[in-house]
Amino acid sequence: MNVSIDQEGCIGCGLCVALCPTVFCMEGNVAAVCGTLTKENEEDANEAAESCPVSVIAIG
Repeated sequence: MNVSIDQEGCIGCGLCVALCPTVFCMEGNVAAVCGTLTKENEEDANEAAESCPVSVIAIG
């Protein structure tokens, strides 16, 4: 599975990092994918994607 973030649309709230720090991190003022999606963190990553206030996280 692939994880991506539309960094142009990211508002830098950090919610994804708080929910799934093994996959997401902050790069400056925007979120980035800094880890690998695994079976162990897939649920947290999906929660982060669903919780994103601007819906810029794609998992697929």
